[in-house]
Amino acid sequence: MVAVTKIDSNSTGLRYAQETSLGVLPGSPVWYPLEPNSYNDFGGDIKTVAREPINSSRQRQKGVTVDFDASGGFAQDFVFTEDFLRVFDSFFFAAKRSKGETYDWDSVSATSTYAKANAVPVSYLAGDLIFADGFTNALNNGLKVVASVTGDDAIVVTAVNLVNEAAPPALSRIVRCGHMFVVSTLDVVADGTNSYPYLSRASGALDYTTLGLIPGEWIYIGDDSNSAYSFVNAANNGWARIHAITASTITLDKSTITMVDETGTGLTIRIFFGRVLKNESDPDLIVRKTLTLERDLGQPDTSSVDHQFEYLVGSVANQMTLNFKTADKITVDLSFIATDNVQYEAGDANPGETGSRPDLVSADAFNTSSDFSRLRMAILSDTDSAPSSLFAYLSDFKVTINNNASPTKAIGVAGAFEVTVGNFTVEGDAEAYFSTVTAIQAVRNNEDITLDFALAKANKALVVDMPLIALGGGKPKVEKDQPIKLPLTTPAAADRVFNHTLLLSIFDYVPDVAF
Repeated sequence: MVAVTKIDSNSTGLRYAQETSLGVLPGSPVWYPLEPNSYNDFGGDIKTVAREPINSSRQRQKGVTVDFDASGGFAQDFVFTEDFLRVFDSFFFAAKRSKGETYDWDSVSATSTYAKANAVPVSYLAGDLIFADGFTNALNNGLKVVASVTGDDAIVVTAVNLVNEAAPPALSRIVRCGHMFVVSTLDVVADGTNSYPYLSRASGALDYTTLGLIPGEWIYIGDDSNSAYSFVNAANNGWARIHAITASTITLDKSTITMVDETGTGLTIRIFFGRVLKNESDPDLIVRKTLTLERDLGQPDTSSVDHQFEYLVGSVANQMTLNFKTADKITVDLSFIATDNVQYEAGDANPGETGSRPDLVSADAFNTSSDFSRLRMAILSDTDSAPSSLFAYLSDFKVTINNNASPTKAIGVAGAFEVTVGNFTVEGDAEAYFSTVTAIQAVRNNEDITLDFALAKANKALVVDMPLIALGGGKPKVEKDQPIKLPLTTPAAADRVFNHTLLLSIFDYVPDVAF
């Protein structure tokens, strides 16, 4: 045995597994990898109380350990990987709403068929845009168009060069990411004076409510691979938020610019949509997803492959902050309150020895210079889907989700036996470049404000929407030889229409024109 005298931080690693209940792992957990840039108070904070008897020696006696607080926080670059995005569910106390997502396919055939015996969701429709990934052969991955669904066991896609694949990996996945409308069936009806614009079914029988869309989520209209996939008028393409849906209309209350009337004759319009994650108002949809966090602390002995570990057990997501600074990477700070913190020496049996440990998926970090596809803060309008933005540019801003969690203590328990959570709150801070007094007046008048932004990179996108906020601050900062800036606070509230405070639309595929 050759003991080491120090262990470098680059010898460590971080993984997490989802628990079945607080502090309880499944029989075969999956330990997903993360990429922390730094840690904040990760571990157990031991509490001791000294003995201070009244005596002539005038000395304090050795104390006793009475408790500890288990918690952990870390910062990571924002990357579009499932291992990282899966953690977001815990902070929203909800599950992502998918329009059809299926893993572990049985086979792929060169006859344009993906097969999974008795397990293809009936929600797939002819014309759906699906994104396939995780298949061994690269030609079986990517964007496809559903031609038909055969019974409940196969998806047939339009003529593409698929390759026979008898046994795809367990992580092979198909997710519904959009829809291509039958030619000449989709029009735009725009009336910015009396109502929001809407997409209208010109003909055909497609029921728009079967697409899985919900009010408050975002879509992207148009594609760049074929001019027939987009509206002729550029004003009718781009990012838009859904206000309401009927069988024959999709009303949009946010759009890239003011939309105009257009008949979609000869066009096979494509729209793209994503998985939705929001704080749910329905108690039946509020789900606490707790984690066990594992930190690898390296090898204490150079002659052995065994590592030492520490675990944060029963970790409840507390606070998450998205940080946006000028000319920088986008980073995310995450913190958890746990019920226990446990260490294991090298060679000891530990929870990470069971289950699977997938490899880290490499992905580029998003940045604030080139990966913003949309950023708008505006006064809410009941009729205008593209109101003027209060600012042309922001310099720095951040958005913080807080579940206001705290450990629950009891006699006879070291650590915590539970974690109590408070209200789901969303706060923001922004610094805008001042141009007019409109924003200052909006603060003073307590206007209903909305803020949204879209991040897009490598055909992936994330839209973050705060539908209702009340601006605070608004005192201009005037400094010599500097542009005037306006510091603002952006506390969010439950929207009166959608009844959520924050919504993420996670796009597994967007066309090049979206970024």
